[in-house]
Amino acid sequence: LRVWQIKFLYSLSHCVVVPGALGQSVNYPDPVCGVIGSTVTLPCSFKPPKSVVDNGREVLIEVVRVVWCNIHEFCQLTTPSVYDSESQNIDPRYSYLGDKKGDCTLQISDLQKEDDATFRFRVEANDPRASFTALAGVRVTVVDDGEFKRGEAVTLNCSAVICTIHQLEVTWFRDGSALSESGPALHLGYLTAKDSGNYTCGLKRNNRTLSVPYSLHVEDEEGLFDQSHLSPCFDKHTGGEVENRNQPNSKVYGPLSQQTF
Repeated sequence: LRVWQIKFLYSLSHCVVVPGALGQSVNYPDPVCGVIGSTVTLPCSFKPPKSVVDNGREVLIEVVRVVWCNIHEFCQLTTPSVYDSESQNIDPRYSYLGDKKGDCTLQISDLQKEDDATFRFRVEANDPRASFTALAGVRVTVVDDGEFKRGEAVTLNCSAVICTIHQLEVTWFRDGSALSESGPALHLGYLTAKDSGNYTCGLKRNNRTLSVPYSLHVEDEEGLFDQSHLSPCFDKHTGGEVENRNQPNSKVYGPLSQQTF
């Protein structure tokens, strides 16, 4: 059995701004997710400090190196990186669409499971005091295609990131239309093609904050998938326990972490 759990995050902005002591900053996007084999873009901008003072003399800052990494917190020294402006040995799946002036956009093609990580951006300048790594990073989640066969079952669990939903009523939606179920778990038994769609959840008292859609693809009677109306993307955090509901062909999904709109 596989487990997904839909969660929704409350945010006040559509990007993460990481400021520094010298006025430098990096604007990261909200969490990004994509299907294996797809291409995702991490729009990003940064602002390096203009100058530093050295023995009473102003030194103008010039960015000499930019780095993206997804393993180390600080992207320093010999830390493996996915992009390094000073290296010729770069995996062609990672394309830096930015520059050294203020655009740090990174594009990842042919998305792989190893890309399921937090990506961080580092700036190195002609003066070490102006070099910095924006630690918050941007979370990239890599998911499978969400395809199911007719007759299978799936359970989607809805919970908030910072707490577990117990007695609060939850509203479930499929393709934007409200469903009759109101509990934190949505069980879909004996799936048919009619169950295909984008599923979201949110608190009944606050439908302005919804999860990013989970796309459910169910094969039709001919064994084909109609994916024309489905969104391929949701944001998943690993670590959920697998449950056994003693039901043939049953799949229970969780945990998922969803960003807000």
